[in-house]
Amino acid sequence: MARFRSEFLRAVEERGFLHQCTDPEGLDARLNEGRIVAYIGFDCTADSLHVGSLVPIMLLRWLQRTGHRPIVLMGGGTTKVGDPSGKDEARALLSEAEIARNMAGIRTVFEKFLVFGDGPTDALMVNNAEWLDSLLYIPFLREFGRHFSVNRMLGFDSVRLRLDREQPLSFLEFNYMILQAYDFLELARRHGCALQMGGSDQWGNIVSGVELARRIEGRTLFGLTSPLITTAWGAKMGKTAQGAVWLNAERLGPYEYWQFWRNTADADVGRFLRLFTELPEAEIARLERLKGAELNEAKKALADAATGLCHGPEAAAEAAATARQTFEEGEAGEALPTLAVPRAELAAGIPAFELFRRAGLCASGAEARRLIKGGGARLNNVALGDELTPVTLDRLGPEGVLKLSAGRKRHALVRPV
Repeated sequence: MARFRSEFLRAVEERGFLHQCTDPEGLDARLNEGRIVAYIGFDCTADSLHVGSLVPIMLLRWLQRTGHRPIVLMGGGTTKVGDPSGKDEARALLSEAEIARNMAGIRTVFEKFLVFGDGPTDALMVNNAEWLDSLLYIPFLREFGRHFSVNRMLGFDSVRLRLDREQPLSFLEFNYMILQAYDFLELARRHGCALQMGGSDQWGNIVSGVELARRIEGRTLFGLTSPLITTAWGAKMGKTAQGAVWLNAERLGPYEYWQFWRNTADADVGRFLRLFTELPEAEIARLERLKGAELNEAKKALADAATGLCHGPEAAAEAAATARQTFEEGEAGEALPTLAVPRAELAAGIPAFELFRRAGLCASGAEARRLIKGGGARLNNVALGDELTPVTLDRLGPEGVLKLSAGRKRHALVRPV
């Protein structure tokens, strides 16, 4: 028998999103009464979000799919303070212009996952600078700061873990919990928001908001967190040896994004299908029962569905076709990442290791040298033996490009211009 009656809580529990909830039974009953408004906050620390933000994004998407209204809260104000949750050190303080530029880049991500508008379940995007920038310090502390126990704040993971590791926690960062709690109260007042969601590292901040609303106005609000997602190898979701897996195409193209999901570890396939796609449970159960080489079909299904959500079905199909041409048919697919190099430079010759570095297949020249020396580099599907081998125009393939390969799964094209 299902634990929850509401469609939203059933979905998030079955698919692995649910970690903690302030009042599961109360929230379930509230969801069953009718449409609820819920929010998740995103600070503007970069001009794109990465795969590590996909769990909260998918939570908002499921909320909307099940008939409720999501709010995307942009941290135009809180980014000026910096969230200490899960961080070993303070973030670098950004200027107003940097925050605005980052916010503009992040906005485009949500347009792919949510439907915005004025309808009852249409998503709303709000900037907390609207109310935080105008706060007067002394009146704010008198009205809201008195409801926060420093003893309690020191007990929450976002603060305690930093102190346990004897790493500095500035007074600026220490204020973040109060500001996030105030955000929740302000959204409840302005938009009738009753639920805040976030990652498990946000639990203390979310609980503080629930308690502040109860103490100030007697409001009943709810909090829900999702688990920290790590890969089967123990790596933090969204980070790879090559860097962050960005959600904006300007930062990471659809082909590389598709390849990230295609390279999922066997042990993660079922879990990631539930979290990062909307495939039905019956289909996921069928895919995760596949064994051996057949499991690659499940990984392709994951890559197709995840890329389709982020970049659109056409981009996902093109990425899949490029992968098929590259790996199964031995051709150089057009959607592979491409490095443009002046024809005159190629005519003179470029050392192989330098070309691999410039194409982004290696982070440094030293790494490229090691790759080639170790036999892991190929030029036009032929192994390279010497990292100093000059690559010239006479090595161009029939398509007029050079195909570089680092291992079996990472490729790039070099095109003379």
